[in-house]
Amino acid sequence: MARPITDKDRAAVRRLHAQGKARNEIARTLGRSPSTVSKIAANLDPPLTFDRAAEVETATRVRRADLAARRAELAITLQDAAEREVGRMTQPHLYFEWGGKDHTYAEKVQDEPTPADRRTMMATAGAALDRSLKLAPPRDEAGEESRSVIGRLMDGLARNYAERHASEAADDAD
Repeated sequence: MARPITDKDRAAVRRLHAQGKARNEIARTLGRSPSTVSKIAANLDPPLTFDRAAEVETATRVRRADLAARRAELAITLQDAAEREVGRMTQPHLYFEWGGKDHTYAEKVQDEPTPADRRTMMATAGAALDRSLKLAPPRDEAGEESRSVIGRLMDGLARNYAERHASEAADDAD
């Protein structure tokens, strides 16, 4: 059997709510169910609510802004990695070998990486650049502005054409 709601419960809900505690936290503190805490809050005068939509919306906006900044930083890091890989394609390259029955180490520096290694570097650079562009696509504001100017011009020409031909159609009907 559920224990009855007391004035002590009501006072505790009012006090904890005033401290900014969430409904579930109040329920745990009082050893009551969240629905009981909601019922107590709704029956107080004035009624209390646990609506945190504005706080959640603000926190969500802040989180999205943080993630956007992190994506921008990651895009820069990936762009840097792509540039490093492309730069390595024409630099001297160290090749080494560890093996044989005596486990000997041998190394050789070549003027450039082998074609197979250059393909690998190009693939790595391409993947990094592709991810960078997906995280932070380039913006062509001038192009967008030009397209919108042309779009407005075309809309105006279309209206003008429609108006002229509408008056010609009206003249033909007379």
